[in-house]
Order: sequence, then C-alpha cells, then structure tokens
Amino acid sequence: MTAGVFAQFNTMSITRQIAHNTLIQLIGKIFSTLLGVLTVAVMARYLGQIGFGQYSTISAYLQLFAILVDMGLSLTVIRLIADPHNEPRQVFNNLFTLRFFSALVLLFIAPLIVLFFPYDNLVKTGIVIMSFSFFFSALNQIIIGIFQKELKMFAVTLAEVCGRLILLLLTFLASVSNYGLLFVVLAVVLGSLINFIILYFSALRYIKINFAFNWGVWKKILQITWPLALSIAFNLVYFKADILILSLVRSQAEVGLYSAPYRVLEILVNFIFMFMGIVLPVLTFNWAQKNYDKFKEIFQKIFDLLLIISLPMVFGTLFVAKNLMMLIAGPDFAVSGDLLKVLIIATAIIFINSIYGYTIVVLDKQTEMVKFYLINAVLALAGYIITIPIYGYWGAAVFTIISEAFIFIVNFIVVSKTTGQIPSLKLLPKIILATLIMCLILALIPGLNVILQLLIAGIFYLGALYLLKGIDKKLILEIFKLKSQPEQPKINGY
Repeated sequence: MTAGVFAQFNTMSITRQIAHNTLIQLIGKIFSTLLGVLTVAVMARYLGQIGFGQYSTISAYLQLFAILVDMGLSLTVIRLIADPHNEPRQVFNNLFTLRFFSALVLLFIAPLIVLFFPYDNLVKTGIVIMSFSFFFSALNQIIIGIFQKELKMFAVTLAEVCGRLILLLLTFLASVSNYGLLFVVLAVVLGSLINFIILYFSALRYIKINFAFNWGVWKKILQITWPLALSIAFNLVYFKADILILSLVRSQAEVGLYSAPYRVLEILVNFIFMFMGIVLPVLTFNWAQKNYDKFKEIFQKIFDLLLIISLPMVFGTLFVAKNLMMLIAGPDFAVSGDLLKVLIIATAIIFINSIYGYTIVVLDKQTEMVKFYLINAVLALAGYIITIPIYGYWGAAVFTIISEAFIFIVNFIVVSKTTGQIPSLKLLPKIILATLIMCLILALIPGLNVILQLLIAGIFYLGALYLLKGIDKKLILEIFKLKSQPEQPKINGY
C-alpha cells in the first residue's frame, strides 16, 4: 500500500467519502430491508407460530457456532488492512484462509452436536442444511472488509440485495406450493451462495484471493483477535442463548412469537453495523496517525447521527408496534407487538453502543474488555435460566435490555478514559423536541395504515429537526453535491 492512498484521506473530504458510500448503501438498504421484511412476512404467515419457531431455533443454534467461527476476524480484517504499517494483500489472504478452514471445521461439528439436543428430526435436518448458509456468510464477512477499506460498497450492496431477492422468491414459492420448512431453509442457503459469488468475483478487482499459510502472519492475527474471539464467545451467551433456552423449556410457538420482532430488529441492527464498517477504516487511520482532533470530530458526528436515529425509533415504536407486527407477520403475531416495544429499547442501546464497540477495536482495547464480557455472559445466562422458565419471552426480553446496557456502560467508560472523548449532548434537546412533535402526530393519526403513519411521522420529525437546526445544512449540501471520487490504487498494486 502506498502512502498516496492514505494521503487521499487528507486531500478529500472525510465526510464526503463516508456520505458517498453511505448513500450507496442507504439506497441498497432500502431495497434489502424491504426484501427482508417481505421475506419475514411471507415466512411467518406461511409457517405460522410453530413453524416460524422451528426456523428461528435452527437459525439461533447455528448463529452460536457462527459467532464462534467469527473469532473477531470480521473486525480484525478492517483494522489490519486499513493500518498503513501492514501489507494488505498478505494480511487479507491469511485472514481469508484462517476463516475458511475454521468455518469448515466448526460448521461441520455443529450438526453433529445437535444430535444430543431434544429437538425433533425436522429441526435437526434443517440445521444440517442451513449450516452451508452460515459457511458462505462467514466468508462474506471477510471479503466485505476489502470493500470497506476501499470505501467502495456498491458490490456489497448489490450482493446483499440479490441474495435477499433470491430468498424472498424461493420463500414465496415454498408458500404457494406448500414445500415446507426445509425448502425455506434451502432458500436461505441459496441466497447466501449468490451473495458470496457476487462478492468474491467483485473483490478480484482489488485483490487476488489465494489461500495463504504464513504462520507468522497467522500468529500476529491471532494475537490481535483472541481477545475479540473470547469477547464474542461470551457475547453470544446473552445474544442468542435467550432463544435457545426458550426453545428448550417453552413451546416452539412461543419461540416464534419472540423471534418475529427479533428478526425485524436484526435487519435494523445490520444496517448500523454496515455503516460502522464504512467509518471504521477512517477512525483507524486517524487514530493510527495521531490525528486526534479529526478522530474526535468524526466520532462526534457519528454519535450525533446515532442519537438522531435511535430516539424517535424507540418512541415511534410505542405507537405502531402492534399494527406493524400484524402487518408484517399476520394476525397470529399480534402479541409480538408488545414484545417489540420492549426489544426496541435494546436495539437503540445497540445503535448507540456500535460507535463505542467499534472504537474499542480501533484503540486495541479488546483484551481489557474480555473480563466484562465474561461477567455479562454469566449474569445474562443466570437471568435467562431463572426467568425464562417462569416468564417465558418476557424474561428473555428484559434481560436482553439489561445485558446490552451493561456492555454499553463498560464500552463508554473504556473509550472515554482512553480517548478523553466524552461526546457533546448539545443536539439532544432538539432531538427530544422533534421526537415529541413526531409522537404528537402519531397520536393524532391512530387509524391510518401503519406505513402511512411511519411516513408522515418521519417527515414531521425530520422537518422539525431541520427547523430546530438539529441537522447540519452543510452536511446535507455536501451529500447532495457528491462528486465522483478518484480511483484508488488496488490493494494488490504498489
């Protein structure tokens, strides 16, 4: 990697680079989110509470292994190839190789372990089939790092939209032809495969992907990623253990009711994580180069954006949750609306915490976080075991909020102590006032279609925030005046 690549960070607008890629992803996310919601709608209506619960059990079980497979490499790849002190091609190919074989081993073991679980044969067979989907997804997460580093996210957006489109079409085919749960699971695999194929061949424009077995590089990667791997392993206890425990002690119908709003919220969370993946290389570069003022400026802008999104999201959900879940999943999932009102709080915490969680990686504070993730895992697991058998999905929802809040507090303390960055809350009063105006509008239009409610409320919220000068006019003008970015050198070349 040449110094010229990094010099462009100084000569071009950081905000414009982020805005350009965010705009591409935003357009793609509108389509992929719509496709994702439609897929959940078709799937939930076709499978019903029990079938959707079985599908969610299959997915939650494999996600435990997928998080183990990740080993923190998804974050490590962005950090290492964005660091000007590393040679990106060598680092990437060793990361890809490590991910490929670890995913192959662990996702082969997962279907064997499930034989000892008290699930029916349909769920166990579904786990065997869906394990291939998680294998392709594991590889995708590494390849995406290339595009995030290059700030070229079109291929990532295209791959996601195509994968989701295939999944929606095949799920619809399953519903009209009554092909059953296993066909839906197969559709998930094919969607992931399409996503991988598009990403793989698009990445060849920037780097030649080969297997690489440089044990020195592997050692360096593992030295950096092992704290992340442990943290993620502990993280999975409170992130997915709720659904697994629910599936073991309560009915599959209850799992379905709990999982329906969870699936909707995961789509929202994925958007924030993708956005953070774009800005992570920029934060990494400025911190590595000791551009602390620029680092803090970017950090504050991201924090403000997350506040602007999170607050109205929570309060708006209180007005539309039940009708929204009925629209998406059908009348059988009306009670899921009440769960959505609780889980949206955890989602907002995840949104705000995303900037702190990713900054932990930038600051190389993963080791310091391991003990806190362990504490959180123990507390969450104890909470789930005690409350879920008694209170069912309500116990799971409440302890999800508690777990996310605990990690946010710890991340906030560590990042603030290390960077001296305590974000300004000067926008918060304006955001609160705009949110109250939005809530007033929602209270006046309860009988409208929920989509119209959300559109009208969103327009009033953004309009109020603009009039209150809570949105930076310069940033808006910069987004609308995007210019084509000069082509950056490929990672392969010098």
